[in-house]
Amino acid sequence: MDTVNKIDQKHAALAETLAGDGVQYAVGAWVDVNGRGKSKMVPIDHLPNLLAGSERYTPRGMGGLGVMTPNEDECVAMPDIDTLRVLPWDKRIAWMAADMHFAGREPFALCSRSILKRQLEKAANAGFDFQLGVETEFYVFDPSSLDDPTGYLKPMNRSGSMKPTPAYDLEPTLDALPYLDRMVTYMKECDFGVFSFDAEGGDAQYEFDFKYAPALEMADKLLFFRLMAKQVAKEFGLLASFMPKPYTSAWGSGHHFNMSLENIETGANLFRDPNDPRGKGWSQIAYGFTAGIMKHARAIAAVANPTVNSYKRLTARLPDGSVTWAPIWAAYGDNNRSCMLRLPYNRPALENRGVDSAANTYLTSALMLAAGMEGIAKALDPGLPVEELTYDWAKVAPSPQASRLPRTLIEAVDAFEEDPLVHEVFPAQFVEAYVEMKRDEWDSYHGQVTAWERDRYLLDV
Repeated sequence: MDTVNKIDQKHAALAETLAGDGVQYAVGAWVDVNGRGKSKMVPIDHLPNLLAGSERYTPRGMGGLGVMTPNEDECVAMPDIDTLRVLPWDKRIAWMAADMHFAGREPFALCSRSILKRQLEKAANAGFDFQLGVETEFYVFDPSSLDDPTGYLKPMNRSGSMKPTPAYDLEPTLDALPYLDRMVTYMKECDFGVFSFDAEGGDAQYEFDFKYAPALEMADKLLFFRLMAKQVAKEFGLLASFMPKPYTSAWGSGHHFNMSLENIETGANLFRDPNDPRGKGWSQIAYGFTAGIMKHARAIAAVANPTVNSYKRLTARLPDGSVTWAPIWAAYGDNNRSCMLRLPYNRPALENRGVDSAANTYLTSALMLAAGMEGIAKALDPGLPVEELTYDWAKVAPSPQASRLPRTLIEAVDAFEEDPLVHEVFPAQFVEAYVEMKRDEWDSYHGQVTAWERDRYLLDV
């Protein structure tokens, strides 16, 4: 019996087992440029065919990336069976993350998962295993507030004003506990390794922290997490949103990356060094990785902060004058949370606070890893950690390695297109399509006349 038949039999047996557990359908979810999963749904007895690449798609134009045309070949979704999990909120459905193969032959140029896998392979060839933990934030609100003319998102329950912020306050956490508890229950069922959860800085904003993992596994988990957060919210008549800045006075939602490299053979963390000549306990690998990300920070912003709305988060202060806790400078510090990057005392990882909740984790991880690897290869130096509040910096940073993050999406997209590293990480077809998509997004936004403009200029110019 040949290998293919053996594999087919195993998949058939798996389908029978799942059916016996009440599973009726299976999906192989590929991710679009916006970080949303896309898939056809097949009956569970069709699982072996799904795993063999039976489901074909015309993915260009889905999620806004590229132009869909009827005269090109289709792509095939190839599910990764190692990612299979039954939806804890609907046990009729088995879910898997999938790669897209063009015409069934090679990775599709616009496949986010394949782009990340290529960079992980390069890191592995250099002896590195890229580990990633993500602190992801999002809003959960009463959908009736969508009609509020002020744009305010009404939380499920309101426990007073809690000025200046409800962050860490127990009342809003307890108010939302039915939803949060169900999320934790499902996350435990899916082996997320939940550490904690809490109310964050905005009304109806929450954060979940869970165990770090190899980067591809973490990206797959976050694809699943976003789906779960939205579907569970609907069970309570609520809406969950990963929009970075849902209203003017709101705190922005981050998607903080905590990154480290491990020795691929021993699993030893390579970011710590007790003999660090700077006395900080970090290795030259950690410093080089940090410097590489600082060097390419403006280009990275195009995928780490991928929407017009993202740059409403990357500001120094909220309308009431309080600091946003979001970075505006690509600088690094120890425990300085006004910097984009931190090499913190309490964990052997580099934190990037610049990534927001709209980011496609696969694309952002791929470019961030490549930038860090370049920094290691070229022995780049990030300089000394910044201690002062970077929000008070003028146009020129005191740190020569630091740069101002883009203020708008169009700035970031221009930096993305101009950065040579981008063209090493992403296929030319992807770069062309992504840049065109994001410039169209900017032009659409920029062409709108807003209420702010009318209030400012209609009678005064």
